[in-house]
This record gives sequence, structure tokens and C-alpha cells, in this order.
Amino acid sequence: MPQFSIGLVGAGAIGRMHAEVILRTDFCRVTGVADPTEAGRRFCEERGLAWFSDHRQLLEQVRPDALIVATPNNTHLPISLDAIAAGVPVLVEKPVASTVEEGEALAVASAKAGVPVLVGHHRRHNPIIARARELVGSGELGRLTNVSVLYTFFKPEPYFDMAWRREPGGGPILINLIHEIDLIRFICGEIESVQAVTSNAVRGFPVEDTAAVLLQLANGALVTISLSDTAVTPWSWDLSSGELPPYPPQPAPVNSHFISGTQGSLTLPRLELWRYQGEKSWFAALSQDALAVTRGSPYVKQLRHLCEVARGETTPLIDAADATRTLRATLAVSEAARTGRRVALTSG
Repeated sequence: MPQFSIGLVGAGAIGRMHAEVILRTDFCRVTGVADPTEAGRRFCEERGLAWFSDHRQLLEQVRPDALIVATPNNTHLPISLDAIAAGVPVLVEKPVASTVEEGEALAVASAKAGVPVLVGHHRRHNPIIARARELVGSGELGRLTNVSVLYTFFKPEPYFDMAWRREPGGGPILINLIHEIDLIRFICGEIESVQAVTSNAVRGFPVEDTAAVLLQLANGALVTISLSDTAVTPWSWDLSSGELPPYPPQPAPVNSHFISGTQGSLTLPRLELWRYQGEKSWFAALSQDALAVTRGSPYVKQLRHLCEVARGETTPLIDAADATRTLRATLAVSEAARTGRRVALTSG
């Protein structure tokens, strides 16, 4: 079977990461990169990749088996629509679009044309997350009661040299928290309402640098998320999971997620299962089991999944409609903080 061909739109940080992952695999290849910048052209020259200044040229001249869209949020919809019109399956980076309305429009177009759209919420492809979802879904923890999430880390000052990262929409809610929102939905269930408080007291930028979030799930469980991109801590999925090579390993084991239920509790990323072996009582001793899981790069697994979806062998683990629900809940965090009110989410 010939290698699966993938076109890539966008040669920024995320686009380059996708390219490097593809170049290290033996089951697919980069058939072309579309990026209008001089830096994008140089990147292609250095790696011997075909370069196009526009995604339409790539689609017309190369006709890849699938397209990865790693461009600014406001371009996700038009680029993806062009791919759908060409009959090319799409993996679009998160967030699925700039607005809920755009996400819904993409979902409708995908369904109408019968051309699949996947969204790059890569954590869903992590074996640790998949195991946690399996445990919660099987009832191993009993009825979920509450979840505590820490997503606290430090972004260095040069990160903010790009002006958009200092403005509303460029902060940790839309860039980082969206991962936690999707993780909660995937493992624990749908979100019914959102409350939040944000602060920009540390950096003083127009955008938030810290947030406290309270989610109520449809199953009645409560979720608290402590978020900050200005805190010096190891307590975040990125720094504790070992998922991404650029982040160094921590000097001691760290957890960032604590999932509690009436029959037991689970930590992530270490997959520690806590429960009583006999009588349930705070006077009784708890047991702790470290669950085994075969680790693997979620980006490689996501890439394999893209190939399988494009070949019609399976359906997307997260499609445009599902990702739009994640976007809706994430945007509700900002709305709740701005208004000081609880925001109820519709089921749509």
C-alpha cells in the first residue's frame, strides 16, 4: 500500500510539529506545505518539501489524501470548507473555529458533503486518557462526585512578543484551558453549566493570566479547575505527563488531575487508583494501585487515526460538531467571568 499523502496548511509552530511527526513515520508522507510566509518557504526548502503559497494551489496541484490545517483560528472555516469542496478529509487544529457559529457551519458542511473533519484535541489519543475514560465509563469509581484539575505553569516573557498573545482571546483560557474542557467532556461527561473568575493582576495585560473555574456536569459531578500561565509549578498535564518531548521530566512524580467517585478515585497522569478493599469508612485504610498502560505519542496515534478515517475505516474520535461543544463550553468560561453569572449550556 502506498504511503498516505498529507497536505499541510500553516508552517508555524504547530504546523512544523505536525510536519516533523509525519517525517518520522513510515505510514504517511508530507505531500506539500502551504504557507504564504518567507519563513514557511525556507522551512520547506530545508526539509525538501514542496511549498505552495496558498492552500488552494496545494489542493489543486497535489490532491492529498488528507489535509491538516494549522493556521490562525479565523482561517479554519474557509480553508476547511475548500478542502471539503475538493473532497479531501481534514484534520483542523483546535479550536475548531473562532466562534460557535463557525464551528456549527463546518459541522453541517462536513455532514452534508460526507467528507470527514477531525479536530486536533490530541489528548483524546493519549493512552492514559483512554484508560481513564474506560475506568470512569465502566463504573469503577462509582458515581462521579467531583474532579479537581490543576493547570498552572509559567510562560516565559518572550512568549508575549507576539502582540495577539497579550490581547483578549490570546490568553490561557482559549489556548490552554480548552484542552481541559475537552478532557473533562471526554472522560467525565457533558458540561451543564459554567462559573468562573479571571484575573490579569500579575502581568496587567488586557487578557487574563489566571482563572478559577467551576463546572457542573450533567451527571451532577462538580469540577474545579485552577488555571494560570504565570505560576511557577509542575502541576499541569503538559509538565507532568511526559507527552511532549520539549518539556523536561520532573524531579519527582506529579499529578495534575484528581477524579473522585463514590467507589474510588483516580489520579492523572499517574493512573493511581484509590479505593477501599472492605468497609468504606474514613477510619479504614485505602489501597492504591498503579495501573499499567502502554504509552505512545498521541500525535502519532492521531495521525494514524486520520489515515483510518480518510480511508473510511472508522469515524472521527472528535468531529467538528463534538469540538464545537468543547468550544462552546470554553467560551462560556470567559462569558461567566465577564458577567459574574452562571452560564448554562444548551445540549446543542
